[in-house]
Amino acid sequence: MIDVAMLAGVSQQTVSRVLNKHSNVSTDARERVESAIKRLRYRRNPSARALATSRSHNLGIVSFGLAQYGPSVALTGIIDEARRSGYATNLVTLGDIDRSHMRAALDHLLADNVDGIIILAPLEAAFDAIEGIDTDVPLVAFEPGGGQQTTHVGTDDVLGAALATRHLLELGHETVHQVSGPDGWLGSRSRLKGWADELADAGLPVPDPIPGEWSTRSGYEAGLIVAADASITAVFVANDQMAFGVMSALNACQLSVPEDISVVGYDDVPEAPYYVPALTTLRVDFSQVGRLVVDRILSLMNDEAAAPIPWVVPQLVVRSSSGPPPGVRRAGIMPEPRQNAT
Repeated sequence: MIDVAMLAGVSQQTVSRVLNKHSNVSTDARERVESAIKRLRYRRNPSARALATSRSHNLGIVSFGLAQYGPSVALTGIIDEARRSGYATNLVTLGDIDRSHMRAALDHLLADNVDGIIILAPLEAAFDAIEGIDTDVPLVAFEPGGGQQTTHVGTDDVLGAALATRHLLELGHETVHQVSGPDGWLGSRSRLKGWADELADAGLPVPDPIPGEWSTRSGYEAGLIVAADASITAVFVANDQMAFGVMSALNACQLSVPEDISVVGYDDVPEAPYYVPALTTLRVDFSQVGRLVVDRILSLMNDEAAAPIPWVVPQLVVRSSSGPPPGVRRAGIMPEPRQNAT
């Protein structure tokens, strides 16, 4: 750093400010420092930096379910925001969710002297596992459907499911069925609640949900069940991958979306606008989840006052897969009963 300062004609403090991305550095000084860093091929010494700051500038992440769209995009947001803030990340992926595996993951990260830990495992069992565990460093978790808290970043999945259900009811459907996510997932629980509450508020009975496993295959299997029930005209599916499977099964059973059955998904994956028909869904900014998680853990590390973290609010994106039920579409003429599909 001394060599960089001499070549750039500035103080070591100015070099430090440039490296730490402080705003109170003139454009000219910043350019000279950055040029000197490139010419000298200067690299920070992480060990020396840790000794000087009493920090490793490394954040730990305990993850589960990264094959799913939401957690994987949130992870990318965490890593990108951590990098922008001058932090590296250390990822531990859980194979099983219980207290002993969680404790082992946390101990591994603490042995690496991480400055804070992020829990990216949106399951009920993960939150049970961390209950009462002392980490000696700040810990922030991603909690789909969770309330606004100081150490949990939540997505308002209850509202999102309610918006999907309301959209279908306002199109004229007499009720809405749901293909749900697997038991134990926080997103499954909160999306079931939002759907059921919206139906109850409309004075409608709540049908039994059709269980899914987040995968397109499980959506296809659920779609066969939907196709076999001639009373179903609208389905809310708890994620987009399953929604694609549902629509594929309906097509295989010679049923049209949305002419015979409307389908609404959840997440707004990149493929959603390009499916045939384009999928109506709830858009969730999982990258924002990642940014909020890192912002909060850095605030806690700096002993800053922490207010409850605002929810990440889903937005309804209406495309071609949802429409009025057949009877409404035919100007009030009731649809002919369709044959049960096999």
